[in-house]
Amino acid sequence: MEKVLVFLLVALTVAYAVPDPRGIIIHLEDGELCLNSLQCKSKCCHRDTGLSLARCAPKASENSECSAKTLYGVYYKCPCERGLTCEVDKTIVGSITNTNFGFCHDAGRSRK
Repeated sequence: MEKVLVFLLVALTVAYAVPDPRGIIIHLEDGELCLNSLQCKSKCCHRDTGLSLARCAPKASENSECSAKTLYGVYYKCPCERGLTCEVDKTIVGSITNTNFGFCHDAGRSRK
């Protein structure tokens, strides 16, 4: 009987020791609370207003509103997906206040 209990205890210990693929601080899924875009799998920590909580969100698709990448790591509009560029008027005031929004465009398609 003791051997069975020891075996169950060892099995439970091993089961709990296996790391969870979903992170607690990094590799966060869309919709989870974040402090910086580096924490999110999508690399976009998004907030609706200055007083709202930031959550991980998918990057902006083609013809969607976007923000240029910032040092802050929290966006009101997510940056574009890979291969797209955010055509935005980059001003100093817009960069400081994080209000320089634009639209995602495929740079390769516009050249043709």
